[in-house]
Amino acid sequence: MPAHPAYPVGLRLTGRRVVVLGGGQVAQRRLPALIAAGADIVLVSPSATPSVEAMADGGEITWHRRAYESGDLAEAWYALIATSDHAANEAASAEAEAHRVWCVRSDDATAATAWTPATGHSDGVTVAILGDAPDPRRTAAIRDSVVEGLRDGTLVAPHQRTRTPGVALVGGGPGDPDLITVRGRRLLAEADVVIADRLGPRDLLAELPPHVEVIDAAKIPYGRFMAQEAINNALIEHAKAGKSVVRLKGGDPFVFGRGMEEAQALAEAGIACTVVPGISSSISVPGAAGIPVTHRGVAHEFTVVSGHVAPDDERSLVDWAALARLRGTLVILMGVDKIGRIAETLVAGGRAPETPVALVQEGTTAAQRRVDATLATVAETVTAQDVRPPAVIVVGEVAAVGGPLTPVE
Repeated sequence: MPAHPAYPVGLRLTGRRVVVLGGGQVAQRRLPALIAAGADIVLVSPSATPSVEAMADGGEITWHRRAYESGDLAEAWYALIATSDHAANEAASAEAEAHRVWCVRSDDATAATAWTPATGHSDGVTVAILGDAPDPRRTAAIRDSVVEGLRDGTLVAPHQRTRTPGVALVGGGPGDPDLITVRGRRLLAEADVVIADRLGPRDLLAELPPHVEVIDAAKIPYGRFMAQEAINNALIEHAKAGKSVVRLKGGDPFVFGRGMEEAQALAEAGIACTVVPGISSSISVPGAAGIPVTHRGVAHEFTVVSGHVAPDDERSLVDWAALARLRGTLVILMGVDKIGRIAETLVAGGRAPETPVALVQEGTTAAQRRVDATLATVAETVTAQDVRPPAVIVVGEVAAVGGPLTPVE
């Protein structure tokens, strides 16, 4: 244990000379951060890993292909010594001391004048962990815990409210609260107001602090016909009041989620909008049920379509006849009550009546269940099995590939 702990400081290296001795794995790990800091990097090494060589070829660093020589640290602000030659490391360290250059030693931290902290990044913040004595595993573990907490919202550090008010359109994923993105979860943890869809990950709402106002989008006044307009108005009203607003949606905001309508309304009102993509149920729910939407030798494409209006409805924008001629996978969302007419249309257009169909209800949640049928039998199967929305319907040979996956405990 040293007599005194290291003094933590952040170096601003933009345009300043940094010398790296050795082009091996240590340099490969450390160089990206030095490049990101804008340092003028000189690498001195007879050889380098392919990744380090690529940095030199790309003009990100200057590489002198030789061993260390006295004088290499002249005019340097910072040095990283990481060669396999202990004598060269000792000589370079002595030169750094003589020229008052802060120096990191990969072979002997106790002989160095500086230590590299375990660092991580989250939302514009750099987390750097230093121990009172070199202990890379412990500092890395602490770093990982802090960064993970900041990213997933379990460690909440709200921004100052002087920032420009705005709205985040967050895709919550298919239903399992663990399947929201880390950015979405962090924004949710920082929100003042959350306007949530019925199909969003409802379990996450219970984790919000008591002061957070939660608005059920399905119960906003004005009735069903005016619901979207009411949602838009609520987003604008709360954002203009200076609050941090999250619009929590199921799946992805731009996959049958009316996210663009809300983004356009916010733009017209002059309110900043951030879109956080989510895992779409069109892919994740079949996957959770053991169904690949593509599979080598079976399906080379998949098409996602809304089934909320029937094929013979004049409001339909879907070319069902064209879909019937495709050989790949067809994923139908919001189509449980129309699946009978959809199946008839597909068969009439050329799809074989025995084409496999899988219906996955409440996908990725504890209530998930899978019901299998064919295009010829799916209508009666839905009625007999009492399949209800939300359910993702998969049409195609992939529904017959493999079987249910065994969950990992």
